[in-house]
Amino acid sequence: MNHINEPARKIPVMAETDVLVVGSGPAGLSAALAAAREGVGTILIERFGCFGGNITQSMVGTISWYRRENTIDAGGIGTEFESRAKAMGASHKDPEGEGQLLGTDMFKYVADILVQESGIIPILHCFTVDVILDGNTIKGVITESKSGRLAILAKRVIDASGDADIAFHAGAPFTKLPKEEMMAATTSFGCSGVDTDEFLEYIRGNPSTLGDWASETTGKEDDMFSTFISEPFEKAMKAGEIPENTTILGYWDTLTDVGEAMNINVAHTLGIDATDVWDLTKAEIDGRQKVMWAKDALKKHTPGFQDSRLRSINSSVGVRESRKITGEYILTEHDVKNEARFNDSIGIFPEFLDAYGVVIMPTTGRYFQFPYGAILPRKIENLLVAGRSVSADKIAFAATRQMMCCAVTGQGAGVAAAISVKEDVTCREVNTSKVQKSLRKHDVRIE
Repeated sequence: MNHINEPARKIPVMAETDVLVVGSGPAGLSAALAAAREGVGTILIERFGCFGGNITQSMVGTISWYRRENTIDAGGIGTEFESRAKAMGASHKDPEGEGQLLGTDMFKYVADILVQESGIIPILHCFTVDVILDGNTIKGVITESKSGRLAILAKRVIDASGDADIAFHAGAPFTKLPKEEMMAATTSFGCSGVDTDEFLEYIRGNPSTLGDWASETTGKEDDMFSTFISEPFEKAMKAGEIPENTTILGYWDTLTDVGEAMNINVAHTLGIDATDVWDLTKAEIDGRQKVMWAKDALKKHTPGFQDSRLRSINSSVGVRESRKITGEYILTEHDVKNEARFNDSIGIFPEFLDAYGVVIMPTTGRYFQFPYGAILPRKIENLLVAGRSVSADKIAFAATRQMMCCAVTGQGAGVAAAISVKEDVTCREVNTSKVQKSLRKHDVRIE
């Protein structure tokens, strides 16, 4: 690769804060809200034009689709997303379980209200491109935006970028699977003009179960209803309308009483490294082509969709997986499958796994505790990582990548960062008992 030399220059400081949160998906939004509610100055920076991450950019409103009658959930800000969205007319009942599906367009506004109520300083349309280090201690970040190249100084930084971008730039250790082994990126879309009664009658006559697509379950999942759909796409491939071996299959969720299918998540692109701009470009273009094939197949081969029209395509390809930090503790498959308990727990998450064909639904009341050490990267001080980039092995990631678990790690990171600022200790030295006490006050289940 050719290189150029960039001349040194002075970078203006655009802001200073106690806690800076990078990324505003379920983890980052939870982290910023938690820190601000602890009474410290908080900035939330986001590269897109709205908060919400995969919820609002990738049209993924299934924050708690795992919830069943006997599920023991974490509480806290993740469930607050549901309750606030429902109160503001921005959610729908989940057809698979007992949770709320977030209205992914309206949640943009819900997130705005939450941010404004809490006193968070918001910055949208701003990329974080580098870090400011003093030895091995993070002191802030470098940003690029329409305003130019600017710095933000912070006493604590929370990396909720989804790709561990800040940890990477800081030199923290991480792991990343070969892209051929990573979960697919997906492009979601919605349709209007759907006869939902006719479609649901078709679903009742052609029911899908979790066992139809999962390769590893506990057995209890095999006969559970699933919104999985593949038949129309298989018919289209057989008719030559979609190229053979195209990865179009997946799920639908929200149906409205005005004939909308709000989120159809079936267009998969494999072999994508979300930290590679060339791969991201490929995924966006490939995903939209598959959406065109998929919506035509639904229109031709699916009862209820014959008069349907394309309503929406997600604003950014949905990424499931990229970098994962190597933390002070690495959460393991054994932990999430065997109700692990930790003295430094910052929350719990139900025994729910969904990745690599492994599907375990939390119908028995089982759950694991999430340890603070798994959001604490090695080597770098005063940096915490929340969301899908936390420290976990491959199968544990099937739980930690879930949006509600991301909210758990985000809220724990936000409280820990705030307490470390107030007590003038590093994130590594923070008293986790005090973190737990504060989280309990905010209705987070710790044990």
